[in-house]
Amino acid sequence: MHKYEIILYWSNEDQVFIAEAPELPGCMAHGDSYETALRNIKDAMRFWIDTATELGDPIPEPRRERPMLA
Repeated sequence: MHKYEIILYWSNEDQVFIAEAPELPGCMAHGDSYETALRNIKDAMRFWIDTATELGDPIPEPRRERPMLA
């Protein structure tokens, strides 16, 4: 599988860890622990890519650079 950026953060509102793959629009997952959220986003990313492939939709290339945080 391609290596996409994953953003993981704690949601006070939902009381869970949220994981996002920003390069795959709408691809998000959550979990009670950091590890669970990470495992779930990897599953979600595979599902996202498999679905796009089945539908003939383009699959974005992973970014080649690290994001800069300010």
